[in-house]
Amino acid sequence: MKIYTKTGDTGDTSLFGGERVPKTNTRIEAYGTVDELNSHIGMALSHGVHEKIRPILQSMQDELFVLGADLATPPSKKAKIERISSSHIQHIEQRIDEFESELEPLKFFIHPGGTPAAASLHVARTVCRRAERTCIISKTQESINPEVIIYLNRLSDLLFILARTENQLAGIEEHKWKVGE
Repeated sequence: MKIYTKTGDTGDTSLFGGERVPKTNTRIEAYGTVDELNSHIGMALSHGVHEKIRPILQSMQDELFVLGADLATPPSKKAKIERISSSHIQHIEQRIDEFESELEPLKFFIHPGGTPAAASLHVARTVCRRAERTCIISKTQESINPEVIIYLNRLSDLLFILARTENQLAGIEEHKWKVGE
């Protein structure tokens, strides 16, 4: 199979189900941003995240492929793979609760950074927030699975907690934001 198809040379692409849409379509922007998010998670993994975090990020990458396929499949079409559901969201919430319980409660804003892996997770978190906003915009123009937006909201929270955990496990102190300094 060749990597290039030439079908997108005029500025449109196909959704699952065959519908052709402009590459500027907000649905395309949404799953493109999810793809970017997945790449940033890959970058964090390449920085040698702690063994406690690695399998969670690898699983997250798999789920982001599911989410991208969900966005690429209009709700009116039968999906070839599962769609994002409340069970995916509950799983993220369980992970947040598990890892957050091992962290010092946050009383200040903290600067993104720390280890290269933690800094990459902070970047992934911000890209996740952008993906969420893009899906919200897309939802105003066409029908998308509403669970996708909730999933991305929780996922950004998990990425924040994992960045904090990565720094804690590496013995890196969080840099607190102090107003006026």
